[in-house]
This record gives sequence, structure tokens and C-alpha cells, in this order.
Amino acid sequence: MKTISHTLRLYVTALLICMAGSYAHAAEPVLELVFSNQHQKLARADLLKHPALRTITIPADVSYKRPMEYRALPLLSILRDVSKVETVQFKAEDGFVANIPTQLLTGAAEPWLAIEPVNAPWPTLKSGGRSAGPFYLVWLKPEKSGITQEQWPYQIAQISEVTPLQTRYPQILPNSSTDSAEYRGMHIYTVHCASCHQINGGGDAAIGPDLNKPFNPTEYFQSAFLRLYIRDPAAVRTWPQLTMPGFSDTVMTDTQLDDLMAYLRQMARQK
Repeated sequence: MKTISHTLRLYVTALLICMAGSYAHAAEPVLELVFSNQHQKLARADLLKHPALRTITIPADVSYKRPMEYRALPLLSILRDVSKVETVQFKAEDGFVANIPTQLLTGAAEPWLAIEPVNAPWPTLKSGGRSAGPFYLVWLKPEKSGITQEQWPYQIAQISEVTPLQTRYPQILPNSSTDSAEYRGMHIYTVHCASCHQINGGGDAAIGPDLNKPFNPTEYFQSAFLRLYIRDPAAVRTWPQLTMPGFSDTVMTDTQLDDLMAYLRQMARQK
């Protein structure tokens, strides 16, 4: 009986060790790459061993609002040839989606993939919340290419190749000429708003409400208050779960805001 009991204990112990190992493996953060010439799942541990890994300092981190130091890889060091790719999509775990033109990724600003080490976690973004990890797109010299705050996606789960948003979702196109304020406003929407909102059910993200259905914000906001809401959401209404950032005049000029308002008013007529 003792031999059987001892054997059983050894078996159970081995099983528990195996289960723990499987759980640890399953819990390892993985970044998925989905391109026509590249489909990979890259584990954090492997990325932290990449020969191109460096320690970089971001003087003005968009998410943390202060200087930050990261272990990071040049983004293009893990992507194969993207010369024929129009847009690279970064999909976050919470549903945030950044569609970034490839020309920005290969331009004067330097995109880096920051990787959160398991033994040196980054600060949380808000009290009781999560950090920007495990994978976060950060930029060196962002001002050289006009990189916006919406182009710093964090908690990235997938990076993939896509065509431009208006090609995939023609319902976001205004019935206006390509040199109109409404058409320029559509491009402001795709850069600053489409990371969280859809228009007429068209778009990749679904964190925030659709901006045209069932009602467009120009239909229930006075113009002055809608402009203020875009500039500083908490100045108009606030609650603990508020996540929408404000778009200051250094991020979105008054002229660009005028164009965005023209686009929203036009789309209100195109439900």
C-alpha cells in the first residue's frame, strides 16, 4: 500500500508540475504578425533575446506624460519587407485600433516596439489599472513625421497588413469633392477618431460609440460644446471610466477641427 501511495503521490506531483509549466507557457504574452509574406507569433521572452534589442529613452512619452526608458526593438527589425504595404494595423487587447500609413513607419520618425520585462514591470496607466505593456509602439523623433497621440498604441496584441480604412469601408466617404473641407475632415477622422469610433458601422474599432448611428454628435451637441468636448472631454462631462483623450490645438489645429466638424455634419446627412 505504501508503494502504491508513494507512486500515486509522485504521479500527482509530476502532473501538477506539468500543468504549472503549461499554464506558465500559456500566460506568456505573444505578439501576432499577420502579413501576406509573414505570419508569426512572437513570444515576449524570445523578443527580449533579439539581437537588435536596445535600451532607449523617450523624452516625452505620450501615454505616461513623462520621460520613460524601455527595452525595445526597432519595429522594422521584426517585420519583413513592407515596401508594398499601404497601411500597418496595430490592434490592442481592449479593441483600440491604430491604422498607420507605412510611409510613417519608414520615414524620419523612428518606430520602436517597447517590450515590458516580466521582472521590471512598467507603471500602471491609471490607479488600479494596467501598464502599457506587454507591447507598446513608441517613437523617437515623432515630431519629424507629425506622429499623433493616437499613433502610440499600447497593449498591442496583433500587427497586420491592411488597406486604407476608406477602401475597406466606403460608407465613411463623404459625398463631397476630394478638395473639400468634408473630405479633409474624413482624413482627420481616420487619424484621430477611427482608433475608437466607427462611422455608419464602418471601421475596425468599437471602444466608443458609432459617430453617426443612431445619431451624429452634431445632432445633439451645440457646436460650441462639441468643439469643447473634442478639445477637453472632461470639461463637458466626466465619469470614472472616461478614456477619451482631449485633442489640443497642438494635436489638432483649429482649421483641422473645422474640417472634422464639416465632415461630421455631412455624414449626419448620409446615414
